[in-house]
Amino acid sequence: MELSSRILGKGKPMAENNLDMDRSESDDPGESDKRFAIPGAQALSKGLYLLGLIAEAPHPLRFGDLIRYSGMPKSTLHRMLQTLLDFRLIRLDENAQTYHLGLRLFEMAHKVWSEFDLRSAAEPELLRLREAVQETTRLGVLDGDDVLVIDQRDHIQGMRMANGVGSRLSAGASAIGKALLAYRPPEELQRFLASSTLKALTPNSILNPIELQRELDLIKARGYAVSVEESNLGVSAVAAPILDHRGQSIGAVCIVGPSFRLPSDRLHALGRDVIEAARRISGNVGETFMSISSAVSPSHAADREVDCAIPHSAFLGEAPYWLGNGQSLLWVDILAPAVHVSSAVTGDTRTTPLGELIGAVVPRRRGGYVAATQSGFRSLDLRSGEMAPLASPPGMSGHRFNDAKCDAAGRMWAGTLALDASPERGSLYRFGVDGSLREMESGFDICNGMGWSPDSKRFYLADSGRRTIYAYDFDLASGELSNRSVFVHFGPSDGMPDGLAIDAQGHLWCAMWDGWAIRRYAPDGTLERTIDLPVPRPTSCAFGGDDLKTLYITTARIRLSATQLAAAPLSGSVLSVRVDVAGAPVGEYGG
Repeated sequence: MELSSRILGKGKPMAENNLDMDRSESDDPGESDKRFAIPGAQALSKGLYLLGLIAEAPHPLRFGDLIRYSGMPKSTLHRMLQTLLDFRLIRLDENAQTYHLGLRLFEMAHKVWSEFDLRSAAEPELLRLREAVQETTRLGVLDGDDVLVIDQRDHIQGMRMANGVGSRLSAGASAIGKALLAYRPPEELQRFLASSTLKALTPNSILNPIELQRELDLIKARGYAVSVEESNLGVSAVAAPILDHRGQSIGAVCIVGPSFRLPSDRLHALGRDVIEAARRISGNVGETFMSISSAVSPSHAADREVDCAIPHSAFLGEAPYWLGNGQSLLWVDILAPAVHVSSAVTGDTRTTPLGELIGAVVPRRRGGYVAATQSGFRSLDLRSGEMAPLASPPGMSGHRFNDAKCDAAGRMWAGTLALDASPERGSLYRFGVDGSLREMESGFDICNGMGWSPDSKRFYLADSGRRTIYAYDFDLASGELSNRSVFVHFGPSDGMPDGLAIDAQGHLWCAMWDGWAIRRYAPDGTLERTIDLPVPRPTSCAFGGDDLKTLYITTARIRLSATQLAAAPLSGSVLSVRVDVAGAPVGEYGG
């Protein structure tokens, strides 16, 4: 298990950590000793430290884990835990014998938020953001079916925004309103969609509640909302929600200005900036696994053999699949949403826009394609973009399908995650050739890349949120999984495991999100090689070419700042690199 050095104190035992923390507060050793001698101060420090351990651990901790990570004697740890239990600051799961944060903390959080002054908390961020982007910034809240602007910081250049403090905006036709709506409780959002009349303020206004619902789902997946002349012609905006401790919107921060200064590509580039500002306003509560931070430059120069095979600006390129007959690559942009077919020879791309989030597309043996989408498995006509339902699991509201692949028997496997990437809400599904759908396992954070060993006796699955690739025993005849084990676990500096591919030698190649690299692992989990890339967010990889020795790598530009995009301009393109081993065959859907 990897725990952050902020919590573990870089591996020092508990007593030494306490001394270091106290002494760092003063240059006077005598003053430090006086504070440390205050009755109960050391015990309080230990109790708060344990709370931090329990809160920050990637999975619930047992007593033995706490002994190992805290460095406390058993008797001391028993007393500290019992005190925390008595005060309901933690709770013990009797069945699993694991420790969790207690309900009293939740009660305290409610008290904090009942006294939270949103306008005062947002003011410095609105000013900082205004100067950073040289545009007007706003703070808004929902008031009935409208947005009430409660603060605005106009920038001196050009056009002054007519709608200032105290003005009202359409919730369904403004970036700030859509950002707020996307993060409201489902029942509240459904009431809004059922009762509100969507007005045509401009030709770009959304008038269909179903279309607006899809837009809000896309906003939740991206983390920010854009409005291109939906409320007023000539005015565009980008906004992100300010979330409370429950992950619900209490306000939204917005950048707004003339469309000629805020074209679509700049709006999306500023998405990360408004997300960052919103998180700072709320003290980073309510945030999820969606990453907005990435090193501006890699630790190593990119390998010179890496080429840009398909220039593009995909938000979240994913799920590459080599179409050998056509010498082309099939891949998706989850957040466009769209499916692409790109020529490996010319780099030309044919794009099919879709009406819902798309995780992956695979060919169908009898012809056509099958897609794993936001709502389930769909047959797909790539020419028209028309889809027809095949199978959907219950309870998909607030979720979407992610990566998907087919085993050698033609079954399609796909994983889900929450739209906002909240932990433990993902599942792995198996879609059989007979049309049956079965949930194989649940409780994942971000169910992601998958693949099989060349003999189909082993199945690999990445959980990006837990920074772990799991290995299972696999029975091809029955399609059953068993004996899950950790194949590789990654530390924060490695990035997160994303999509993966298997080569003919049984080695696993994994794209490392925020890791600037592709890594190859031997069947025993040993790192065999690293290919350094010119982009921070590779998302997946697939073998292609006549000999299956060209590795194609999809990438993302979502939530990268303008500075990061300037340092990595190929983000969103498809890269390629020649390797010395062929890929293992990848299956088609057999149903």
